[in-house]
Amino acid sequence: MKNLFSFKSLLVLLIGGTLTLLFQASDSPKTEADNPYLDQPPPSVIRDAAIPRTPEPFAVITNNGYDNWDLGVDFMEQHISANMRAPNNFFTCSNINTGHYTLNGENWTTWYPVVPNSAGDPWTAADSNGTLFYQTMKSPVTGTWVIKSSDNGVTWTTAVSGVNGVDRNTMAIDQTNGPYAGYIYQAMTGSGSAYFARSTDHGASFQQTYNGSPHNLPGVHIAVGPNGTIQGGCVWLVTYSGSNNNGTYTFHRSTNGGLNFQVVSSLSGIGTIGLEISSRGTVNGARCRAYPWIACDNSYGPYRGRLYLVYSGNNPPGSGNKSDVFLRYSTDQGLSWSPITVVNDNPNPTLTHQWFSSIWCEKTTGKLYINWYDMRNDPNNQLVDVYATYTTTGGTSFVPNQRVTNQSWVYPGGSCGAPCYKGDYHMIAANSKTSMSVWFDGRNSGQANTYVGYFPDFALTAIPSAHTIQASNDSDFTWVSIPSTKLYTDVAKFTATVTPTPGAGTIALSFLNKTTPVLKDSINTFPDSLRLRIKTSGGVTSGSYTIKVTGAGSNGTPIHVRSIALTVNPVGLTINNTEVPEKFYLYQNFPNPFNPSTTVRFDLAKSGMVKLNVYDVTGKLVSALINDNYYAGQYSVDFNASGLSSGIYFYKLETADFTSIKKMILVK
Repeated sequence: MKNLFSFKSLLVLLIGGTLTLLFQASDSPKTEADNPYLDQPPPSVIRDAAIPRTPEPFAVITNNGYDNWDLGVDFMEQHISANMRAPNNFFTCSNINTGHYTLNGENWTTWYPVVPNSAGDPWTAADSNGTLFYQTMKSPVTGTWVIKSSDNGVTWTTAVSGVNGVDRNTMAIDQTNGPYAGYIYQAMTGSGSAYFARSTDHGASFQQTYNGSPHNLPGVHIAVGPNGTIQGGCVWLVTYSGSNNNGTYTFHRSTNGGLNFQVVSSLSGIGTIGLEISSRGTVNGARCRAYPWIACDNSYGPYRGRLYLVYSGNNPPGSGNKSDVFLRYSTDQGLSWSPITVVNDNPNPTLTHQWFSSIWCEKTTGKLYINWYDMRNDPNNQLVDVYATYTTTGGTSFVPNQRVTNQSWVYPGGSCGAPCYKGDYHMIAANSKTSMSVWFDGRNSGQANTYVGYFPDFALTAIPSAHTIQASNDSDFTWVSIPSTKLYTDVAKFTATVTPTPGAGTIALSFLNKTTPVLKDSINTFPDSLRLRIKTSGGVTSGSYTIKVTGAGSNGTPIHVRSIALTVNPVGLTINNTEVPEKFYLYQNFPNPFNPSTTVRFDLAKSGMVKLNVYDVTGKLVSALINDNYYAGQYSVDFNASGLSSGIYFYKLETADFTSIKKMILVK
C-alpha cells in the first residue's frame, strides 16, 4: 500500500507549486506551446501538480498472463533507477515531485520528495553502494535540488543545491572502483551552454567545472566509462545545438573525473520527430524532441568501453514523416561513430511512429537495453505501446523487439492543443537478469498514470483460481503455468503461502511435477507448468482463505503473484432442511457418550456468521468445526475426536444473535 500524504509534503508541494506557477506565468508564454528552446513543464501541469492528491494503492493489471503495475496518477516525465546491490529494488520519480519505490520488485510505495520547491524534470541515480540520489529543478528554475537515501528510498537527507541552469537536467554516478568512485555528475541547459557540475563528497556539495558548448536545445546527457585500465576514467557530456529540424550533437570528454573536458566529435543533421509545429516535433500534437541518450559499457565483457548513442528521428528526414529509433556506437571514446542502425524491427517502419527512446547499459553484463513508444500495432497511428529490446553484440544486432505494455492506449489522449505537453521522456533500468520500464500511460481515460513493466518477462497463470475442500484429508490441485515468455530464459521458481493461518488443522501446499507426484518448484524450459497441491489435515478451521502463488527469477526478478480463493468446509457438514427455522437452537450431540465420532445438529433462524468450536475442560480450543457465513436452515456436522483423550468437552455455537454451550463425553 502507498504511504499517506504527509502534511509536511503537502505544504512543500503547495508552496513549490505556487511559486513555480507564479514564475511560469510571469516569464513564460501563456500557451502550452511555450518557448521551443525550453522543455520545462507548462503552467497547466505545474498548476495541476500543486493540487493535493491522496496516494492511490498500486494495482497489478494482468492481460494474457502478463503484468503491468499501475502506480497511480502522476504528471509524466517518469524516470527510474535500479539498485545494483539489491536487484529487486527499483526507484521511480515523475513530475512534478512524486516517486515510487519497490523493495521486492512487486509491491510499491509512494513517496513525496521533501525539497524547498520544485519545477519538475525529476531524475534519479544510484551509486555502487546502493545509495539513491534524486534530482529536480528548483522553482523558479535556477538549478537543481539534490537529496539522497541510504535505505532504498525510505528516508532522505536535506536538499542541497546541485548544478545551475534553466532547463532539462540530468545526472550520472561513477559506479566503479576507480579513482573517481562515487563522484556524482550533473548537467543542465544553461544560458547558451550546458552547465556541468560534480560532487566529490558523496553529494554533500557540488562544484561547477565546465560550460559545454555549442548548446541551445534541451537534451544534455552524461555517461561514465573506462579509460583503458582506469575504471571510470572517462566522463562524456553530449550537448545539443542548432534547430529542431537540423540539430547537432557535440561530444565532450573528461579524463580527470569531470574537472576538465575536450570536444572530441560531433554529429550533425539531427532531424525532427513527426510533424513540426511551432518549431517543435510532435506526434499527434504532443511535443517531442530528439534527445541524445548516451551510455557506456563498464562490464568486463568483449565490448567494454564501447560508447552508445540512441535517439529518435524521422526516417526519411523531413517534417510529417514517421520516426524511428536510431543507435550509433563509438569504439574510440567518442572520436568517431558507427553508421546509423535502426533499432525498431517493425515490418513497415515508415508507416508508424517510434520515438521517446531511452537506454540503460547494465554494468555487470554490458547488455544495452533500449525502450521507446511504438505505434506499430495501429496503422492509423493513434494507439501506442511501449516496446523494448537489448543487444549483447555491442549494438551490431538486437533481439526481436518485445511489447512491454499489455494494453495499448490512444496517444496523447484527451484534448491537445498542439504542440501540447505529455511529458518529454521516460526511462528503462536493469539488473543482471531483466529490466524495468517506466512510462506515462493513458489507458485510464487519458489520465497521466505511471506504469511499470518487466522485460524480459514471463506470463503466469493459476487455474483454477478457486477451490472448495473439506477440513480434513481432502486435497485439490491448481495448474501453475508459464504459457509464454518475452525472451525470458532464466529459471522461474515458485512459492506459495496461505492467509490467514488456520486456527486449527493444517493446509499443506506443495508443488509437483505436472504428470508425476514428484516435488518440483521450478521451471527452466518454456512453456511449461507445475501442479500446486492443496491438502487439509487435522480438522482445518472452516472458512475462507487466500493462497498466494509467487513466481520469480533467480535473483527475485521478474516477479509475479497470483491469488487462489480457498473455501474450507467443516468435516461432514450436512444441510438437513433449507426451510428457515423459527428460532436458533443447538441440539445435544448424538451419540453421547461417543467414541470417536459424534454428530452435532443446530438450527439457524437467520443467515450470518457462524462459529462452532469444541473446548476441553480448561477452556482450550481443541477443534474449530465451523467459522464461516451460512444461510438460515438446519445443519448437522460430524465431529471426529480420534486425536483427543477421554474426558468431558464442551461445544459452543455462536452467531450474532445467539450463543449456546453444551457438554459432550468422550469415552475410549
